[in-house]
Amino acid sequence: MGLVAAAAFALTVVLLSPFVLEEISGSKSVDWNRLSQVGAAYGFTSAIVSALALAGVAVSLGVQNRQARADQVQGIRSYYLELVRLELDDMALFQPVWGDTDIDDPDEQKRHVYADLMMNYAWMGFEIGTIRESLLRDMLTGMFTGEAGRHYWSRAHPSWIASSSGSRVGRRFLAIVGEEHARAVASGPPTRSPNAPSQPAVPVAGVSPAWRTSAGALIGLGAGLALGTLLRSRR
Repeated sequence: MGLVAAAAFALTVVLLSPFVLEEISGSKSVDWNRLSQVGAAYGFTSAIVSALALAGVAVSLGVQNRQARADQVQGIRSYYLELVRLELDDMALFQPVWGDTDIDDPDEQKRHVYADLMMNYAWMGFEIGTIRESLLRDMLTGMFTGEAGRHYWSRAHPSWIASSSGSRVGRRFLAIVGEEHARAVASGPPTRSPNAPSQPAVPVAGVSPAWRTSAGALIGLGAGLALGTLLRSRR
């Protein structure tokens, strides 16, 4: 907007310059033919100022168009977040709407949806510039330390490639995520998620658990005391 105002001011000065010159000269019998010739010298400057004014208008329209586009994208993403919140509230009811999944554990399903929200947050922040590359890599390092984050990216990266590889920023984002995922996998096994189903302990043959040993000792002691009392009563 400042560029447009400056261009308009310069154009006004150019248009009023003949009258200003007349006032400065103090003569009313001005040769307008000569002034027209002098004014013609301003033609090039006037054209430049007009071009700057048109460029300012074009830039302003472009900024407004980008803002409108950003508002539309934000509205779509907000609606998507509402759908995800509904799904998290009742996974058994709403998850089948998205299609079949190979995730059977309900807790693992919720972790997958939450990881998708985290990745979308990282993508939106990186796209608009509020999340720098260093912060993005730090977030991904923590995310891919655990098995939930690694499982999520293994399942979801084809859809991310299909949806975000059309722009330069999207391709850069996917490259960063791929690099951090590969670095995490190369560093070693992931941290297991809490409440993950674990393998049941297999008892060793010939070895009784501790509680069975304690119970047997108590039963033997009780039986010995009862037998001793019976023998004394008979005597």
